[in-house]
Amino acid sequence: MQLTKYLKSFSWKQWVLFGISSIFALVMGTGILTYWGVFGELPNYYELKNIRHSNASEVISDEGVILGKFYIENRTTVNLKNVSPYLTNALVATEDSRFFEHHGFDWRSFGRVIFKSVLLRDESAGGGSTITQQLAKNLFPRKRYWFGSILINKWREILTALRIEKVYTKNEILNLYLNTVPFSDNIYGIEVACHRFFETTPKDIKPEEAAVLVGMLKGNYIYHPKLFPDRALARRNVVLDLMVKHDFMKKDVCERLKKLPLKLKYSKENQDEGLATYFRENLRLEVSKLLKGKTKPDGQPYDIYRDGLRIYTTISSRLQRYAEDAVKNHLSDLQKRFEQSWGKKRPWETEENILKWIKKSERYKVMEEEGYSETEIRAAFNKKLPMTIFNWSGDKDTIMTPLDSLKYYNMILNVGVFAIDPVTGYVKVWVGGSDFTHFKYDHIKSSRQAGSTFKPFVYTAALEQGINPCTWFADSATTYSSFEEWRPDNADDEHHGYYSLPGALAFSKNTISVQVIFKAGISNVIDVAERMGITSRIPEVPSIALGTADVSLWDMVTAYGTLANRGKKPTPRYLKKITTKDGEVLVDFDIEKEQIQEEVVAPDICDMMNKMMMGVVNEGTAKKLRTQYGIIGEVVGKTGTTQDNTDGWFIGYKPKLVTGVWVGADNPIVKFRYMGQGQGSSSALPIWGLFMHKVQNDKDHYKLARDTFQRPAAEFAALMNCPLKVAEPPSDTTKSVGLIDKIKNALGMGDKEEVPPPPKPAAILPKK
Repeated sequence: MQLTKYLKSFSWKQWVLFGISSIFALVMGTGILTYWGVFGELPNYYELKNIRHSNASEVISDEGVILGKFYIENRTTVNLKNVSPYLTNALVATEDSRFFEHHGFDWRSFGRVIFKSVLLRDESAGGGSTITQQLAKNLFPRKRYWFGSILINKWREILTALRIEKVYTKNEILNLYLNTVPFSDNIYGIEVACHRFFETTPKDIKPEEAAVLVGMLKGNYIYHPKLFPDRALARRNVVLDLMVKHDFMKKDVCERLKKLPLKLKYSKENQDEGLATYFRENLRLEVSKLLKGKTKPDGQPYDIYRDGLRIYTTISSRLQRYAEDAVKNHLSDLQKRFEQSWGKKRPWETEENILKWIKKSERYKVMEEEGYSETEIRAAFNKKLPMTIFNWSGDKDTIMTPLDSLKYYNMILNVGVFAIDPVTGYVKVWVGGSDFTHFKYDHIKSSRQAGSTFKPFVYTAALEQGINPCTWFADSATTYSSFEEWRPDNADDEHHGYYSLPGALAFSKNTISVQVIFKAGISNVIDVAERMGITSRIPEVPSIALGTADVSLWDMVTAYGTLANRGKKPTPRYLKKITTKDGEVLVDFDIEKEQIQEEVVAPDICDMMNKMMMGVVNEGTAKKLRTQYGIIGEVVGKTGTTQDNTDGWFIGYKPKLVTGVWVGADNPIVKFRYMGQGQGSSSALPIWGLFMHKVQNDKDHYKLARDTFQRPAAEFAALMNCPLKVAEPPSDTTKSVGLIDKIKNALGMGDKEEVPPPPKPAAILPKK
């Protein structure tokens, strides 16, 4: 009762004083308890001296361009000496104008924000937290408590800021802040922000761009310049005015900059986007293995997601971009024509196949594990849902059933593009598929039937066996009774005259390739293919002459690289070295040393093969490289198409760049309806043509595009001096025997035994 009477006797002034005193006691009491560690230990001086934050590891191209990153937080550390004064001046002017005067906490700024920002709603008044306090918040994120979370966290930041100021200089604090400050899009640090929004560096950023980035710190989302350009522009101008107010910029310069429009160069990146995504995924797995057993000075293992490693590769960022652009340009058009050709009548969409697709899907597996019945699962697959699907013009938001989605994705054409320098083995281009976000499967090392791209192995073996290039073969279909009445035919089912080896290869005559493999010996062809780089099992059957063996793009480019490199087999390699962010070398592949290559085919044979395969481009199945894509200089290559137009191939090369292209659906049962779309010259070759057209017009690759091949020695050139095809073979063919002996003697082969008759079939052969 007495207490009640006492309280009632208070005047309003006493109540105000009592309220202020209570609040002050609460605030100060919380501060004391925070300092004592009641709410958790504060960072000590040792921790502050050894601050480490996650840094993204960078994958670096042959030219020094960042291809992509591995990260938990997308952050790259930059030194303050590489940061423009525009950024630091804008930051200090906007966030903490007395930064160089206080020791971590500024009572004057705190009072200003209470009265101006809160009471008067003055946007230009600045924030209450100093830059050092904001740094403390970035380094040691806020926690949740049972009560008073805001007050406790504020005290933790103030006390931590005071300690930071005792450990670091002002410039070091600015450096730490700029490397830890979060921006929108889950990116951290000024280095990444400069690249994301303006495709520049902190050193080269313009003053108006710096003002945009600093302005975002007031609200990363609401001032996002891509999403809200008007707000970002207005906020930029506020920052520019503050720079004038605090003597960091002259008034006339400010007024001129404020009139400029907001010019973004927005470059979004994540670990599924950017250049060489399939390559980077392959690299991620390999680097993790290479770093096993290597530890940091503190004994902890290296982490590619946190330790800011630098991974130097042989990939050419420019060639990679040319290849990716070529894929998108061609396949976006081919996809439309492919879908139009089939319409709604797609023979592979049988009930049996659809059931297989459903049961292989992630949705089915999850629902099955959760105990749904088969009926419920099938019903769920027929229920329309909002979803985002892949489209060559960009991801598309739509509404469709999961079943329709499965059918849709089975129709998407996929691709592989792989390029190496055959002299060094350096991998220059790696495009493993159409879009890594939607299709994770990498087609560089996966196996598909080779089609006619296998034929160069047949003809190389023929030359090794001393078969005269000017031997004439009749273009006629033959039934081979020893091989289950197998009757191989040409792709167009047409037969005309007689062809020499160069002519049969140029026009990809199946009927003659089979005759040649019997004459050269099936086992000899397999031996040649394996020596040149094919690692998958090749069945010992004559149909391999038509490309029925499954091979990878990696192996095929390696094997063609052997021809380009005059018989020396290259070993594809793509890693140069791995270093720490400070430059300490962790793994060094000594890549600059000349690669020791094994000679697996005689150089003269390769010279003859290169000469023969030029006919494919100049007069044969790949001549549209000249007529349609304007490819200049000497080009060697071969098209390939598999049974029923399932796979399209083109592998072509210059002396120092071998590039292979494969096109097809992920599921081999999905085929092109018409040969005009599905054959290698229509599906794969255009990608090569578009790619090489950009390469030859790039001044930095001028020499690469115009290099010439070694000419065959005179005696071998003479052996190839005959037409590609004739209506009737010359009547006098006796000289050919002498020429065959000449090849054998010139290659040091001496007399060889006759090739035995074709063996009995080792496997069932295709009917065609």
